[in-house]
Amino acid sequence: MSDLRRKPRHRRRRNALLIGVPAALAAAATLAYGTVFGVFGDDVQPTAQAAAPSWATDAADGFASVNSRGQNGTYGGRDGRTVTVKTLAELEKYATAAEPYVIVVAGTIHMSPVGKEIKVASDKTIVGAGTAGQIVGGGFFLGKGVHNVIIRNLTIRDSYQGVWNDKDHDFDAIQMDGAHHVWIDHNDLRHMADGLIDVRKDSTNITVSWNKLSDNNKAFGIGWTENVVTDITIHHNWIRETEQRNPSTDNAAHAHLYNNFLEDTAGTTISSSYGNYARGKTSMVLENSYFQGFRNPVIRDTTATLVQRGNVFSGTSGRNESGGGSGFDPKRYYGYSLDEAADVPALLRSGAGPRTSIGTRTSIGTTTRAAAATTLTVAKDGSGQYSTVQAAVNAVPANNPSRVVIAVKPGTYRETVKVPSNKPHVTIQGTGGSRKDTVIVYNNAAGTPKPDGSGTYGTSGSATVAVEADDFQARNLTISNDFDERANQGLSGHQAVALRTAADKVFLDSIIVNGDQDTLLLDTAAKDRLGRVYLTNSYVVGNVDFIFGRATAVIDRSVITLKKRWDGTSAGYITAPSTTADRKGFLINRSTVNGDVSAASFFLGRNWHAGGDASLRPQATVRNSTLSAAIKSTPWSDMGGFSWKNDRFAEYRNTGPGAGSASPDRPQLTDAQAAQQEVADWLGDWTPTAS
Repeated sequence: MSDLRRKPRHRRRRNALLIGVPAALAAAATLAYGTVFGVFGDDVQPTAQAAAPSWATDAADGFASVNSRGQNGTYGGRDGRTVTVKTLAELEKYATAAEPYVIVVAGTIHMSPVGKEIKVASDKTIVGAGTAGQIVGGGFFLGKGVHNVIIRNLTIRDSYQGVWNDKDHDFDAIQMDGAHHVWIDHNDLRHMADGLIDVRKDSTNITVSWNKLSDNNKAFGIGWTENVVTDITIHHNWIRETEQRNPSTDNAAHAHLYNNFLEDTAGTTISSSYGNYARGKTSMVLENSYFQGFRNPVIRDTTATLVQRGNVFSGTSGRNESGGGSGFDPKRYYGYSLDEAADVPALLRSGAGPRTSIGTRTSIGTTTRAAAATTLTVAKDGSGQYSTVQAAVNAVPANNPSRVVIAVKPGTYRETVKVPSNKPHVTIQGTGGSRKDTVIVYNNAAGTPKPDGSGTYGTSGSATVAVEADDFQARNLTISNDFDERANQGLSGHQAVALRTAADKVFLDSIIVNGDQDTLLLDTAAKDRLGRVYLTNSYVVGNVDFIFGRATAVIDRSVITLKKRWDGTSAGYITAPSTTADRKGFLINRSTVNGDVSAASFFLGRNWHAGGDASLRPQATVRNSTLSAAIKSTPWSDMGGFSWKNDRFAEYRNTGPGAGSASPDRPQLTDAQAAQQEVADWLGDWTPTAS
């Protein structure tokens, strides 16, 4: 960290922060709504015609992506107009229409009568505007032959009629009877009179991803047919406080379940009777899911085939079964990648359910759309315009006025990348099904000699990816520094940066930043320049000062993974802010700190007065996060002769075995102080929106 600059001031403005998060990153670890959803405020007026946002071209993964029954994948209403609705009449008008529509639900719609299920027609995308899109007291019905339907980013709730195992009211959130090619993604489904999702009567080519299903007797039923035709993918769903059908899968030809989190919390009024159930002649493949506290977590009929691999069972009891044959290989039908099962709870707690912003930005009755982005493609195999990421960056014109997306196909790109300050509005986006599929990696360290003999790189110069341009975005990829400390003990500096940012309005979404010492450098262009960074739905991995610098940065809904040092020891510091006195430093919010390290071996951070500058006032706040036992009971440390108690370090309402109560060595914010240390306070007048 020795060769860093410092940081500027930031005038805070309190506002309602709406963060854009990309959508179903096809498989595994992704949380990105690949292109863009918009920010819709309560002042949005219904419109029968609006410019189609770029996310309208998003298409499903899993079995919903397979070409069958005359339908090549699931892309909803992308070929039709985009309409914004706020009333039941408007929603029903467009959802039942014969022509394709992208229907944006920009408010809370109450079903009348209670239990009403709108009969959705083919070729529709129904998507919530941020978290504003809510359906209360009813849901959707997809009948025989209905196809190519996407339901995303909605809350569907509260048709419950007071009877727990309700056999009289069939008031589901989403019901299908004979539909095909349906994608249900990033919804919050809860407290209904019957099931949350029912996939019935030969419905097939279904993908259900990144949803929250909770507070219900029956979560998710599949079957109600003697025919063995249903093909269904169920991945990255958080199923909690539900009793049965989690899911129950009857006579499914191919049921692929992976990276789901089934949670039964002790001490609540709802107890699970069983988890994943393979019934009838179902062929089920169940991979890398996490079962917490469930009774009978996995069961099968003797007539069913159930293959398990890579699952985690914590505090479960009763039946846990597999067998009946070798099953099927999902990769014969579509590509996907798996997250580690141990990471699934944190991943889904932060990433499942509706996202707060997805699409174009609308205000006061108008719909605007940013200029269409230029896309440059990168592929190692020669199928793109460029074979390296840096070559694509070089092709961006200086002082480009609008967004340029560098779409990087899956592969490992061993190179360093620099986005210079005269190339703003650049997005680097992996195009694979997982952020693990596209990797930019190099192995420079601070002490690595430069090839021209002009000295060593220094800390900031060691970065695999360096971002010096404002309004930069990265998503759905891994940025890594794989410098080998063990093999290079003779070098003078082992700091090895994976990603360095020295710019304002940097949006990092659904990425992995991987290294050891000094992994993520969040800097500014100069001490008196503002540099805001928002990182969400991501992983940051390291061991010593691995989130450091002078930027005003938010790490939100992410996983911070602690890593042992090169010699196998457990000791380190997560943050090392170097904040100027008039700015905010680091905010870690709604995140998880974990890792395979010893208990009480890591500090949350230490105060870095870069260059011995006594005028700095480093700041780090860790709030509403889950801390593993690796965190010390006195979690802050001095650095360079400066006492952390003279700087700005605090916690607020953290949980987990590494959390602790207030003391002189563990300051906690009051509620009043916490109200002034929220995401909007850090980002001010900037609302990160995916583009």
